[in-house]
Amino acid sequence: MEDQAQALREMMGRASPQDARPLGAPDQGGMGNAAKKTRIIAVASGKGGVGKTNLSVNLAIAYAQLGKKVIVMDADLGLANVNVMLNMIPKFNLYHVIRKQKTMREIILDTDYGIRIVAGASGFSKIANLSEEERQNFINELYTLSEADIVIIDTSAGVSANVLSFVAAADDAIIVTTPEPTAITDAYGIIKIIATEIENLNIGLKLVVNRVHSVLEGRRVAERIINISGQFLNLKVEYLGCIYDDPIVSQCVIRQKPFVIAEPKSKAAISVQHLVSRMEKTEFSDDRGFGRFIKKFFGKD
Repeated sequence: MEDQAQALREMMGRASPQDARPLGAPDQGGMGNAAKKTRIIAVASGKGGVGKTNLSVNLAIAYAQLGKKVIVMDADLGLANVNVMLNMIPKFNLYHVIRKQKTMREIILDTDYGIRIVAGASGFSKIANLSEEERQNFINELYTLSEADIVIIDTSAGVSANVLSFVAAADDAIIVTTPEPTAITDAYGIIKIIATEIENLNIGLKLVVNRVHSVLEGRRVAERIINISGQFLNLKVEYLGCIYDDPIVSQCVIRQKPFVIAEPKSKAAISVQHLVSRMEKTEFSDDRGFGRFIKKFFGKD
């Protein structure tokens, strides 16, 4: 797994902690070595149903609205659904890349929302189960994604070899949870496995609490996970923020349209925009009259 993470870092122009020099990669379509660093953000969760994919898609669009070139890769090799969120039916997906039937460039899809997606495959539970030839081909094809400023990897729920590989290779890993006790337990569970299974962990580990009814509830949940992680794992987890429990979200899922596009003034959309501002360490500027809401919601008053 560490070898695969190392290869992914090199592919995206991110050197390992042991070697600060970006390594070369195969030239794809005359692109040559990546001249810029692509930021890799892995989004993971301890259990399904916490809104991980919805966050990945809307986070990507919020980044695109800042002028970033963003690609969302659906790395769920069993139950891929990024394309479903966007009402898209891809003809080809990662399965065809892994089987060398298509190249990554041939399966990347444009969307109506300023982002591009790589549709996930079905029928593969773990990248680790691939043969060495299939794995190397997959790694080589990932180099195509280095043309983006941001690559958001929507991993499968739970813990598997492919989830850990993508997390290990990322610049930042966002763990998504909700206030439900089972989600909290599973969020700590995946953080514990990340801490114990990934050698030389050198990523920004961040926590997002979804579906909160108040900023206080989000902070309480985050503090529980962060404190336990620090005490028992000696691991620093950053609280990135929370997303309001907004009925708009489920309505937009049914409509198969991202809520940051369909309802940009909703509490959920503004929450996601605020998460991006924290990721980028910039001030969130709201020119739509929601400044007071942001201050109240995120406890800045």
